[in-house]
Amino acid sequence: MPIKIPNSLPATQTLHEENIFVITETRAITQDIRPLKIVVLNLMPTKITTETQLARLLGNTPLQVEMELMKTSTHQPKNTPEEHMLAFYKTFDELKNQKFDGMIITGAPVEQLAFEEVEYWQELTQIMEWSKHNVFSTFHICWGAQAALYYHYGIPKRMLPQKLFGVFEHRIEHKGSILFRGFDDVFLAPHSRHTTVDRADIARVPELKILAGSEKAGVYAISTDRGRQIFVLGHSEYDAGTLKCEYLRDLENGRPVSMPYNYFPGDDANNEPPVTWRAHANLLYSNWLNYFVYQTTPYDITSIR
Repeated sequence: MPIKIPNSLPATQTLHEENIFVITETRAITQDIRPLKIVVLNLMPTKITTETQLARLLGNTPLQVEMELMKTSTHQPKNTPEEHMLAFYKTFDELKNQKFDGMIITGAPVEQLAFEEVEYWQELTQIMEWSKHNVFSTFHICWGAQAALYYHYGIPKRMLPQKLFGVFEHRIEHKGSILFRGFDDVFLAPHSRHTTVDRADIARVPELKILAGSEKAGVYAISTDRGRQIFVLGHSEYDAGTLKCEYLRDLENGRPVSMPYNYFPGDDANNEPPVTWRAHANLLYSNWLNYFVYQTTPYDITSIR
């Protein structure tokens, strides 16, 4: 089944070319099916890239998904055309009276700031509080996961001695986790962050369980008992060239950055990096949509509490 997105969203053409099943709004209204309503709070600076990455994963499942894009009203993006934001994004005030089967809160390049120093922190806390009673399952990514762990459970983020950057091996720690059903014993996922959360801090919160982790990258995935909240510290949605773009950008801007770990063949930035995490990324989002959203969300979406 397809993902339903606006007719003229830039992701539409890209996904068609990749043979991802996409259905436009015009065609969707002729079908008598209730799609899963998924809202994406996109905090990444490269919004078109991120929305395409997430639409690709949400569209590669047997479920019909209707994707809504949310923006903060307290921060104006500098890297995305204003006409794109006006055409495809809505503010929290425009969406807060709706219910959603699922929500994705992305990462953001603000991790070296204290949470309270982030320009849109107050608005984000309102959205995270709203999500507890208006969204059936919320999937938090990277800084979005750290922010939610801090807001909901008081778990602090910790600065790393150097940027965690590259593609790392992970192992499933909670063998019964259906979020990782079908995964290999060892799987790869990208990371790009300066901060982390400590395993000991998570262990002190009885509502949370660690699902997967990495010897080098630390805790990877955390969930509440019923999966109403899921926290993933990596970036499984990244394209093949995303880490390369970040690496070259940091070099150009004179920032201290090491070559991404386990990424460029031969550690040579002239070599094109292979995608070694795509299959598990697709399975991760498919499992989330199937087991934590589709199988359990009420058919009457207004009854979500």
